[in-house]
Amino acid sequence: GCTQKYIVKNYFYYYLFKFSAALGEEIFYITFLPFIYWNIDHSVSRRMIIIWSIVMYIGQVSKDLLKWPRPLSPPVVKLEMRADAEYGMPSTHAMAATSISFSFLIATMNQYKYPFELGLVAAFVFSTLVCLSRLYTGMHTVLDVIGGTLISAVLLVLFYPAWDVIDHLLLTSPFCPLLSIVVPLVLCYNYPKLDYYSPTRGDTTTILGAGAGATVGFWLNNQYAAPVYTSENLQLGFPLITSKIVVVALARFFVGIFVVLMTRRLMKSVVLGMLGYRYKFPIGDLEARRRLEVEVPYKFITYSSVGFSATVLVPLLHELLGLM
Repeated sequence: GCTQKYIVKNYFYYYLFKFSAALGEEIFYITFLPFIYWNIDHSVSRRMIIIWSIVMYIGQVSKDLLKWPRPLSPPVVKLEMRADAEYGMPSTHAMAATSISFSFLIATMNQYKYPFELGLVAAFVFSTLVCLSRLYTGMHTVLDVIGGTLISAVLLVLFYPAWDVIDHLLLTSPFCPLLSIVVPLVLCYNYPKLDYYSPTRGDTTTILGAGAGATVGFWLNNQYAAPVYTSENLQLGFPLITSKIVVVALARFFVGIFVVLMTRRLMKSVVLGMLGYRYKFPIGDLEARRRLEVEVPYKFITYSSVGFSATVLVPLLHELLGLM
């Protein structure tokens, strides 16, 4: 569709909510979640990634089953166009923000020395900003946002009692690697079909692929690798963070992000090249890349490689570079 013309009258709100909207997109997931794994706590990261994968899958499928339209434009001015082809209810931005912020709070409140009230306010502010950004950018109704938040909250409540059991099985079960790959692939290939192309299937495959690769990495590390990081990480408690710890954390982050982005770029080229050869289409053919037999393996393999790289290859590189 064509982008509507609009005049920005309040640049503070404009940039605040454009930035907040980005906190529910791939650029945030691919930086924040690995940062937690590399610098804060492996167990916290594992729980966040698993909850995020489950919540996002349910949210994406719900959209294509309910088929509630997004706000009409006009009168609403839409500041984003990529996601306009998706349905509206529930807001997966709201679901992701709620699940990530509150799962982080729940997973850390008994492990770190910080005021619980401060963490609660931070989680509330984070999720609220993302939710409001969906209204400001014209992508969702108030009901979409409330629905997404409530669904995410219910899922958190349901899964919280089983967190430790799920985490233990993911680390110790000999069937974990197989199930971590097969189950998400089955879900992706059996995603609800629409009468027109929507990016929801591709986005869902991206999320499940990243979660699958990370889960295999978690299991592999637990089975065959000694713990890469010691308790001298940020696990001493946030008030005791020193300049040295900050420098090491930033070094880990930039090294890790470089490896992750290179992995994504390399695997994308390789997998698309192989699929293009198999199905006889040029890599730049967007319509061919949207076909089920191309989109699912292309995105699943690419992002499972990203998840595996972030949890296995990057920590090994950190150890090699002395960033432990």
